[in-house]
Amino acid sequence: MSAEARLGASFRDPSGFVYKKSGVLLRQVNESYRDAFRLLTESGLYESLVQGSLLIPHTAASFDLALTEDAAFVIKPEIISTISYPYEWSFSQLKDAALLTLQVQKTAIQHGMSLKDASAYNVQFHHGRPIFLDTLSFEPYLEGKPWIAYRQFCQHFVAPLVLMSHVDVRLGKLSENFIDGIPLDLASRISHPFTRLNVKIGLHLHLHAKLQAKSANEAPKPEPASKFSKNALLGLIDGLSSLVEGLQWKPEGTEWADYYSDTNYSSASMAAKKEMVKSCLQTIEPAPKIVWDLGANNGEFSAIATGLGIRTIAWDIDPAAVEKNYRSRRDDRLMLPLVQDLTNPSPDLGWGLKERDSFIGRGPVDAVMALALVHHLAISNNVPLQDVAEFMARIGEWLIIEFVPKEDSQVQRLLATREDVFPSYTKAGFESAFSAHFRIVSSENVEGTVRTLYLMRRIGAPKI
Repeated sequence: MSAEARLGASFRDPSGFVYKKSGVLLRQVNESYRDAFRLLTESGLYESLVQGSLLIPHTAASFDLALTEDAAFVIKPEIISTISYPYEWSFSQLKDAALLTLQVQKTAIQHGMSLKDASAYNVQFHHGRPIFLDTLSFEPYLEGKPWIAYRQFCQHFVAPLVLMSHVDVRLGKLSENFIDGIPLDLASRISHPFTRLNVKIGLHLHLHAKLQAKSANEAPKPEPASKFSKNALLGLIDGLSSLVEGLQWKPEGTEWADYYSDTNYSSASMAAKKEMVKSCLQTIEPAPKIVWDLGANNGEFSAIATGLGIRTIAWDIDPAAVEKNYRSRRDDRLMLPLVQDLTNPSPDLGWGLKERDSFIGRGPVDAVMALALVHHLAISNNVPLQDVAEFMARIGEWLIIEFVPKEDSQVQRLLATREDVFPSYTKAGFESAFSAHFRIVSSENVEGTVRTLYLMRRIGAPKI
């Protein structure tokens, strides 16, 4: 990124944009948004949202840092350490983001303003909790005007949550294909038939989809004489909140949801492995500021890193495991559980492939943990060891990685239903593949197992 560059995701709103100047993240407020921005601060709305941890705080920045001539203000928002996207969130993360958006809207109405958009991308997770990002999403509330962002809220939140709750949690990944929200007609068509009997879902999804399709085929009509009162608007927000709160999903039945209760680790082996991982993290100098735990499952080992004060992103392919992690560690301000398929990771998306960053595009990071992961990539998905090593080298300087040999029961289970066409999947083959990209700092057998835990550092990094 150049010394002065707009962020790829910040170009649609004429009110302003986010950019970097000399490495500093800034937001320019354009002249067209001057009055609304003043109302945001002078009405008390900004203070109320920030005090409630609902909106990312900012400080005033020098006007000399403005990027274009139509600037009215320049602000410096608090930094979000890791950007994530709705198609990477667990069910409860998306649900909490939806409830946050509705709470922000209700607070805005009470201060004479309203959200002009309700995109899920306006929410990020910060210190373990969802927070609203877009300071320029507020407009003056006009008595009688309906909520302009209602359809967007339903596409970004109601549709995926209903599908995840009542059909299959994996349908949350549809948001990756529909970056502006899942079309309501599609969500209505593929949702479970009995959802039509639910009054709230019927109103906000099925009837909404029908009315949307009907209006798309009709010529624009004059604005009706009847007005949408403030009480009606607040009633709409309360109704949506009740709908979202009522949607439930029980995290079970997926392949890895109960991995740690169905593994060949004894309690002694598990305790020994945890101490080894902690020792590896403490060996890294300087101490890592951020760790990616790949194949983190329910965050058992990610919590070791956060316990050392390290911000940790716990990635896992299994939505039930990520859900359990999020539910059990909401109070861990350093933990962010996310859904990610490493064999098909999140790509660059959106206009010019710059609106949403890829998985790799959000790295590299200080350190990566890959515990009990390599055999799933190499044997379950036929990824050569040298490709796994090259991938790891792209995303982190330090690597804590576990090799699970063929004689391990978990690998035997993988090989039970396929031909063993992996002659190079040996400890020697593993070390050879990774030595092309990493220097092995240490290796140690995990007590009571045939597994080996390695600490590696990418070649080219200075020795300690």
